[in-house]
Amino acid sequence: MTPEERLAQIGLELPLLRPTWGDYVGCVRTGNLLFTAGQGVDQYHGKLGRDLTTEEGYLAAQQSMLNLLSVVKHELGELSKVKQFVKVLGMVNCTEDFIEQPKVMNGASELIVKVFGEKGKHGRSAVGMAQLPNNTAIEIEMIIEIEE
Repeated sequence: MTPEERLAQIGLELPLLRPTWGDYVGCVRTGNLLFTAGQGVDQYHGKLGRDLTTEEGYLAAQQSMLNLLSVVKHELGELSKVKQFVKVLGMVNCTEDFIEQPKVMNGASELIVKVFGEKGKHGRSAVGMAQLPNNTAIEIEMIIEIEE
C-alpha cells in the first residue's frame, strides 16, 4: 500500500500547496536529503494555552504535516520515494507557561508513523515560540532521506 493509499484509508488527503510568502522555496534537495521550509496552517490561529487547547494543537500539527507532505509529493512525484524521516522540528505558538508542546507535536509524529511505518520514526524537537507568522498555531519543518 502506498503512503497516499494509507492516507486515504485513515480518511485524510493531501491539501493543495500553500503559497510561499517570500523569496524562498518549499524545499531544497541536496544529495539524498530533502530539507523543507516551515509550514504553518490556515485553520488554527492563536496561542496554545490561551486561545487553543492541546487537542486543537494536535490537529494543527497534523494539518501542518499534511501541508509538508504535499510539498514532498510535489517535489518527488510520489511519497513512496521517502526512505526515512530524519528530523522534525515543531514550533508551537504558545503562552509562556504552556508546557505541552510534545503532546501537540504528537499530531504530526503519529500521522507519519501511521502512514510510513518504520520509515516514519524520526528525531524531533518540540519548542514553544512567543509568536509565529500570521499568528498560526504551529509551524513544522523537517529533513527526510529520499531514494530514487
